[in-house]
Amino acid sequence: MFIEALFQNPFLQMALWAGLLASIASGVIGSFVVVRRIAFIAGSIAHSILGGMGFCLWMQRVHHVTWLEPMIGALFAALLSALLLGWIQLRFRQREDALIAAIWSTGMAAGVIFISLTPGSTAELMNFLFGNILWVSSKDLLSLVLLDLLVLGVVALFYRRLLALCFDEEQAALQGISVQWLYLLLLCLVALSIVLLIEIIGTILVLALLTIPATIAGLFTSRLHAMMAVACLLGALFSLCGLGTAYELNWPPGATIALLAAGAYVVTLAAKRKKFN
Repeated sequence: MFIEALFQNPFLQMALWAGLLASIASGVIGSFVVVRRIAFIAGSIAHSILGGMGFCLWMQRVHHVTWLEPMIGALFAALLSALLLGWIQLRFRQREDALIAAIWSTGMAAGVIFISLTPGSTAELMNFLFGNILWVSSKDLLSLVLLDLLVLGVVALFYRRLLALCFDEEQAALQGISVQWLYLLLLCLVALSIVLLIEIIGTILVLALLTIPATIAGLFTSRLHAMMAVACLLGALFSLCGLGTAYELNWPPGATIALLAAGAYVVTLAAKRKKFN
């Protein structure tokens, strides 16, 4: 049974803590992503970081730069992509969909090339793409805690301005709020949250935990702070139930968490629609 194994298996315990910690940032930032409708921008950032990961893995294996961890590359690539997306969009007013596709494909292509040039197993690539929550270490948990604190601290400091940006950008500008700077800050927070979630479900499935809990929460409340709280709780619930289901059925944990979240959204949406019919 999963509950018995949870008390005996340290790998499951670490995985559970990772899921709970990841649900905090995903619930908070995911609410901004859903309300602002920038899910595809988040997807572009998530896939572009493979380039940074691949580069760091290549430097480790080929040039023996042992301190250059793939997650450092992920953080750098995520922030670079976020700032580039925001800057080009604000400065040159390019089509958003074309810009997203360009960043998305460029990062993925660079990552695949670097990893193809790296000798050794391709297991790292699979873990980056699909995630492996069972490989989370105490060092990874510390990184999750620090990223959580950073995200929560920035959101608490700029909450009212971010709220104005998401719901009434024109009014925020009239009030003297630097909308462009605030938009770049929001994209950077999204990038940090994506890096945090990479450890849990990988780049391909990262949008599930980032957007689905917040989307479900949005069906029950229109208040942003309540939406964040519910999304955090749902993210934690999906992580716990997904981990337990994966253990019992011998499924990949990351994919199971994402699939469970998607199923919960479909069921909730159907129940909500049936209630009003």
